[in-house]
Amino acid sequence: MTALTTIEKPRPLPKHGVSLTEAIPVWVRIALLSFGGPAGQIAVMHRVLVEDKRWISEDRFLHALSYCMLLPGPEAQQLATYVGWLMHQTVGGLLAGGLFVVPGIISIMALSYVYAAFGNVPIIVALFLGLKAAVLAIVLEAMMRIGKRSLKNRVMKALAAVAFVSIFFFNVPFPIIVFGAALIGFLGADLEIKAFEVTADHGSNNDTGNTALVDSLLGESQPEHTRPALPRFLRVAAICLVLWLIPVIVLLAWLGSENVFSQIAVFFSKMAMVTFGGAYAVLAYVAQQAVDRYGWLKPGEMLDGLGMAETTPGPLIMVLQFVGFMAAYRDPGTLSPMLAGTLGGLLATWVTFTPCFLWIFLGAPFIEVIRGNKTLASALSAIIAAVVGVVLNLAVWFAIHTIFRETIPVHGLLVNFDAPKLASVDPWALGLSAAAAIAIFRFKIGMIPTLGACCAVGIGLHLAGVLR
Repeated sequence: MTALTTIEKPRPLPKHGVSLTEAIPVWVRIALLSFGGPAGQIAVMHRVLVEDKRWISEDRFLHALSYCMLLPGPEAQQLATYVGWLMHQTVGGLLAGGLFVVPGIISIMALSYVYAAFGNVPIIVALFLGLKAAVLAIVLEAMMRIGKRSLKNRVMKALAAVAFVSIFFFNVPFPIIVFGAALIGFLGADLEIKAFEVTADHGSNNDTGNTALVDSLLGESQPEHTRPALPRFLRVAAICLVLWLIPVIVLLAWLGSENVFSQIAVFFSKMAMVTFGGAYAVLAYVAQQAVDRYGWLKPGEMLDGLGMAETTPGPLIMVLQFVGFMAAYRDPGTLSPMLAGTLGGLLATWVTFTPCFLWIFLGAPFIEVIRGNKTLASALSAIIAAVVGVVLNLAVWFAIHTIFRETIPVHGLLVNFDAPKLASVDPWALGLSAAAAIAIFRFKIGMIPTLGACCAVGIGLHLAGVLR
């Protein structure tokens, strides 16, 4: 009886008083509301975790966000993992980060089935024409939103301009741009240049009297499990690396490097290490590789995939699941195309998100130790400025492939970019894009209504016989 009583005795609550059982419904709620890209997802988390639940203070929330934005991968998912880890150790981080992507995995997979089965049907093509037009306006709005908050002086604007020119005209890899910006930020802080100084901007809540901004259940102390320890570091590194890399090694040894599943595993493992700035920032590079090198997709299909990610909950980087699905669907080998596509999409998702937990569980303890470090904040401000330039590059890339049917490659004198063929302009795509931009910028209509309206117009144009 004593043994039974001991077994049934509930585990003691953490000092903050929130049990893991209480936390799970909150993380599910956040996951289901995670529309609108990283800015919207971070805003939802701030509202729930800082203002409503008061689990974590605003300063600690922003400190965690600063670290996550320095990492490759989706910053919102990693932020959820970070806070879950702070609250309930490794299990909490796994649950928070894992639940964050589950709705997106299910949604993108379902849409991929529909796209693979009916994507070439004229009415589906017309629907995605409207989707692309709306996505173009949404990407532009995201760039404007980030730029307004980040480019607060001439130095930051110059960094954004240099980043755009570097990646658009000279095809400089995004990681080089990011690390270059980080280095400039570190030097700016070391030289005490005022342009790199970061001032607090709580944005979503200007009421300094709100207790959510002052008090939190977690407090400002450093829990024991967040302190760096070499044995724990080595254990976490070994487990995460095995879970991430063993499937890649097995596929390479079993199927060979030319098999589509091996290519998916290797390519998206590389992406997991260089996807700084999220989906917007790296989509142009992914599209270039998936379209030009591997032949998995056409440029327009990449836009369709981003449109799916925009309309579903979860990180925008979930578009990579669509890419993996289509790659295996079109090269299924001995499998049925749908089964191959399913496995390809899940494989791409696994190697994309497994490293995200590695970065948090390894690095977060050290980040907790250096809370309040001004040099890190300066580096972050420079990186965000560079990301604005990269997002502008993505907006231009989208515009070219959405509004124009043909492009002209331009090479020479170190430049390498695609220029639009002006005679190939699609007037309906141009008109829909303009209408979506007016809806978002002028009338402040939300993302989902704009996407729905543009898709409906695309279908209406098809039914009216305007689009073939």
